[in-house]
Amino acid sequence: MSSLLKSILSTFNKSKKSATSKVKLVTKKPEPQATPTPPTTQAKEARDSATAIITFAREEAQKIRETAQEEMRHLSSSLRELKTKLEKEKEELDRKDKALESKKLTIEQELKKIEAIKQEVSEVLKKQLEKLEKIAGLTKDKAKDILLESVQKKLTREIAERIRAAEDEIKETIEAKANTMLIDAMYHGATDYVAEFTISTVKIPDDEVKGRIIGKEGRNIRTFEKVTGVDIDMDETPGEVRLSCYDAVRREIARVALERLIKDGRIQPTRIEEYVAKAKRDIEKIVFEEGKKLCHAVGAFNIPHDLIAILGRFKYRTSYGQNMITHTLEETKMGMKIASELKANVDTVRLGCLFHDIGKLIDEEGSHIELGVKLLKRYNIPQAVIDVVAQHHEDEEFSSKESVIVYIADAISGSRPGARYENYDEYIKRLKDLEGIALSKPGVAEAFAIQAGREVRVIVDPERATDDEAVLLASAIRDEIKEKVTYPGTVTVTVIRERRTSAVAK
Repeated sequence: MSSLLKSILSTFNKSKKSATSKVKLVTKKPEPQATPTPPTTQAKEARDSATAIITFAREEAQKIRETAQEEMRHLSSSLRELKTKLEKEKEELDRKDKALESKKLTIEQELKKIEAIKQEVSEVLKKQLEKLEKIAGLTKDKAKDILLESVQKKLTREIAERIRAAEDEIKETIEAKANTMLIDAMYHGATDYVAEFTISTVKIPDDEVKGRIIGKEGRNIRTFEKVTGVDIDMDETPGEVRLSCYDAVRREIARVALERLIKDGRIQPTRIEEYVAKAKRDIEKIVFEEGKKLCHAVGAFNIPHDLIAILGRFKYRTSYGQNMITHTLEETKMGMKIASELKANVDTVRLGCLFHDIGKLIDEEGSHIELGVKLLKRYNIPQAVIDVVAQHHEDEEFSSKESVIVYIADAISGSRPGARYENYDEYIKRLKDLEGIALSKPGVAEAFAIQAGREVRVIVDPERATDDEAVLLASAIRDEIKEKVTYPGTVTVTVIRERRTSAVAK
């Protein structure tokens, strides 16, 4: 409508401007005797224009009205369809609601029936139990005990069968791989050394030399023992002098110095001090070179100078008769090989094996593990290596597989046949402990520790233990040995149960 009005006003303004311009033209330039346009003609043109505009406006209005009516009809039709659809959905919902209500009632009725049946079954069971108790002459608790005992026996058998199956599976799947890995590791850890029983002795050409070693009023031997810290024994074996000291390095210095003094022939306090000082410097050089050689042999470089010198002292140190530098070398090689096979950190295992017994060379109070950890911390050795050293005797729980590998390599090197010897009293005590653990178990008739304590044979009374209980007994003895006994290598527990029947024909 606004566009229509604008059109009408535009037409009217145009006609008005046309009339004004004609008047102005007449004023400025008077025409000679022109005939003026009658006013009735202009009015007629305006009326015609207005009529045409109104007619156009009416046509446009009619079109708009028809369009609006068509839209109204369309909307009315859509609303009717939507209303019909909603009514159908409402009817469907009402139908479903009625169906659900019907199902609910049915379920409630079924539940009531079930509850009634349960109550009936409970009463029947109660009556049956009362009848069973009267017939069997057993109370409910007694019957429960008998049932539990039967189930326990059945479970014992099942547990024993599962243990046997698990053991067979483990043996089949990993024994070959473990043997191959350990053999390969021990092959790579093999050294040119064997276990040693070190005794420091010095050969002398004749017994007169002993007199010169003693000196006038014993001044030479007193000076030698004071300077070296070693005791001299010349009474046991002719043709040799024995040197004794808990420190193997001091003992070696004394041996070298004494040999040189005997060769020189001039044995006197001044010469003794001179030769001991020189031997000490020479041994320190040898110790450092041995430490460096050990580190290079296992591929360990950039080790602090002081630690190399301490490691070199392993050359003159033994543990249960096994030379420490030999033990460290073969353990490190085996540990590195095992770590490589198991994808562990080889560098951590290398340093852990190399430093695991370094505390044995520290002359302070405390265990060799505590002293070793303290020393390594002083030189800022990586914490992973320090943890390995602290855990290689299970004083602490294993925190990594590298710790377990070092523990295994140490055990292999120390427990192999011929590697070490041990105190007789401790050996007897371990055998008695093994037999005592076995004899403390119910059903055991006899127990024998054999093969130097590497196996325990247990004989059970067949009247007091079944075959299944024998399997459980072996596991129980094994676990207690692990917990209470310290032993090299492994201990095999063999439980024997047999019944013998004999008859004599007369």
